Amino acid sequence: MKKIFYIFIITGISLLSTSCVGDLDQLPHKETTSGNIYTTAANYKSVLAKLYASYVIAGQEQGGGNPDLSSNSGYDYMRCYFNMQECGTEEIASTWLEGDNVKGLTYLSWDVNDPWVSDTYYRIYYTIALCNEFLRNAGDSQIAGFSESEQADIRHYRAEARFLRALSYYHAMDLYRNIPFVTEANPVGSYIPPRYTSAQIFDFIETELTTIENELLPVNECEYARASQAAAQTLLARLYLNAEVYSGTARYTDCITYCRRVMQNGYHLEPEYAKLFNADNNLRTHEIIFSFAVDANRTTSWGATTYIICGAVSSTSEFQNPADYGVTSGWGSFRVRQELPLLFPEGDKRGMFFTEGQSISVDIIDDQSKGYFAEKWTNQTDAGEAASNTGALGVSTDFPVFRLADVYLMFAEAVLRGGTGGSAGEAVGYINLLRERAYGNTSGNIGTGDLTLNFILDERARELYWECVRRTDLIRYGRFTDNSYLWQWKGGVKDGKGVNDKYNTYPIPASELSANPNLYNEKY
Repeated sequence: MKKIFYIFIITGISLLSTSCVGDLDQLPHKETTSGNIYTTAANYKSVLAKLYASYVIAGQEQGGGNPDLSSNSGYDYMRCYFNMQECGTEEIASTWLEGDNVKGLTYLSWDVNDPWVSDTYYRIYYTIALCNEFLRNAGDSQIAGFSESEQADIRHYRAEARFLRALSYYHAMDLYRNIPFVTEANPVGSYIPPRYTSAQIFDFIETELTTIENELLPVNECEYARASQAAAQTLLARLYLNAEVYSGTARYTDCITYCRRVMQNGYHLEPEYAKLFNADNNLRTHEIIFSFAVDANRTTSWGATTYIICGAVSSTSEFQNPADYGVTSGWGSFRVRQELPLLFPEGDKRGMFFTEGQSISVDIIDDQSKGYFAEKWTNQTDAGEAASNTGALGVSTDFPVFRLADVYLMFAEAVLRGGTGGSAGEAVGYINLLRERAYGNTSGNIGTGDLTLNFILDERARELYWECVRRTDLIRYGRFTDNSYLWQWKGGVKDGKGVNDKYNTYPIPASELSANPNLYNEKY
């Protein structure tokens, strides 16, 4: 069994958020209340576990039963976030456009009533609400009655809750830009949050992360699946890489600074790329900086990585065998559009696609035989055995939120974009470490003349596809909505077309606009 600290979750600690803004930050009020939960130091850790688990499960019972939210479709945070980051790009060709309600995401044609736009929004704010409630009960005055060692532990928990809240606010800012803002300092109940601009949210996240960086545990003292100092440093690097999009001001030097801080923690690359995405990937802590842990025995979910792995196995193919991926059946939810596999030169072993019986071109987007299936993610152990019975329990593969490989790529891009504190030679060295792993030798190595922004964008796709960064990358490069880069079915036509630039952001859901007069969408 995978050892993760948040397998022990207090049943009943949940927020019943609805579409009303006033309910985004209310007290837990199911079977227990904060009044009788925050009485022991052990309970603080159990509630902290709920904050982490909120990214991968949808309810208090197996597979999302006894749901946390009554207002959405029952999907967890990660399933929502994966769709929002990947479905509109060349990395995904969705099959069940109508049944899964992903037509709007797939064609870049969503509106304020899109169910995924709404569900993701409420999932993010549910996690923020959990963090706020934890922090209301974890101040110095509230924990003064515990022993000194217990207080020290809770202060670490408090920093982790602030990190998780910052991560969720980062997701909200990245997806929606100008959003409601609420913290533990605001009253609960009927409070109507103000609208913060993307730049204001950026400042909040930056301040939070720089404040708690040294309050989090060092990497070598941090329990698996908890946020260490390096997790905060990596999120800061990603924040700074995209700063010009979020705040209007470039921060590439700061990106380089924080990439260096991450690298100083002693990380190194996993020699086998595929092992980063199998059911034993919890063992890859030398490269994986922070992950959302998934354990079929303790965190059963039909979303998270179950969705990614089962969704990438055909439900109709006579050639593809689900057992090869450690699953009992395939869902056939998505393949990739042809532009992604075409990015991989011969010899690059990261291009892991099932091709037999499949055409590379997605001539019909909702036909499972059109487009390759991605084989990057599996539910197999290092020994090649299924880690769990996915038909009953889902998978046991963790989702790497941050990896050292991404840090190398961020460093290189920030150097190319004019950041100081790093050189092109260093950047090439880091990129070649990735490519030597990908090729198994030096045949794919590049020189400084090959290191261009276009190369980095393509290399990010080769290294990080299906890791929830592609939409953000394309927007940073100005290629998500316009005609400068087309992929099949972009804009709803086979050969692709540019779309309105309003689709660089998602709209605040209609239900939220009606509840909070402070909110509005500029272009929707």
